[in-house]
Amino acid sequence: MEQKWALILGASSGFGGASAYELAKAGYNIIGVHLDRQVTMPLVTALIKKIERLGRKAVFYNINAADQIRRDDVLDEIKEKFALKDHSKINVLIHSLAFGTLKAYVSSKTDECITPAQMSMTLDVMAHSLVYWTQGLIHRDLFAEGGRIFALTSAGSSTVIPYYGAVSAAKAALEAHIRQLSAELGSRKITCNAIMAGVTDTPALKKIPGSDKMLESAKMKNPFGRLTTPEDIAKAIVMLCGEGGDWISGNVIGVDGAEYIVNYTGEKIHYK
Repeated sequence: MEQKWALILGASSGFGGASAYELAKAGYNIIGVHLDRQVTMPLVTALIKKIERLGRKAVFYNINAADQIRRDDVLDEIKEKFALKDHSKINVLIHSLAFGTLKAYVSSKTDECITPAQMSMTLDVMAHSLVYWTQGLIHRDLFAEGGRIFALTSAGSSTVIPYYGAVSAAKAALEAHIRQLSAELGSRKITCNAIMAGVTDTPALKKIPGSDKMLESAKMKNPFGRLTTPEDIAKAIVMLCGEGGDWISGNVIGVDGAEYIVNYTGEKIHYK
């Protein structure tokens, strides 16, 4: 029988790691692409074991997802080992890459400003790589008809956060890529959506200066009185992978417990 596969970019932790596990619970085998040093590899190993205990396959590649040569190597291997062997294709592609430069655009000190190379790298990893992986899958006939593409975005795509400028630009570009892909892939019945998560306590968020204040503010204004979790995002993705999600495409979908729409004034809005 044809098996279901999910390809997750940024699969080792945060949204990608949670999505890998939830999709495995839903019956998907997982191909994970991640970039981890030796110190965090035990977490990757633990995730692989959790997936395999569910009876699913877990194939992980520790590479730079924005490296064209490594990307082609992985896609060629997927074609050879899985697609040709048992006629399987990729049913779900998730882009959850969080690697960029957090620097001011303008500063009195030249070395404190973001450089052209840093700007290009941030946009390439956190936005443009989605297009290139999608191209690679389509060119190799690896994407199943009726498949799903999800890209993780944030409120930073349309708001200002200190030192977040390049990442904000990447998130805005990522949403634009999702819109374009949704139009171009509609004939293949492939849906494409950006998932805008609420503020979530992840390793990526901790790298943003002032992240502790962001966490505190988000929890105070969220109507549910808590932060978004990676599991919230993963469960929403699994839901959208079902039959009811085949007419939802080209959107930025908020998964945040209504956090984004609340303008916090110090008073909770709640039912009495």
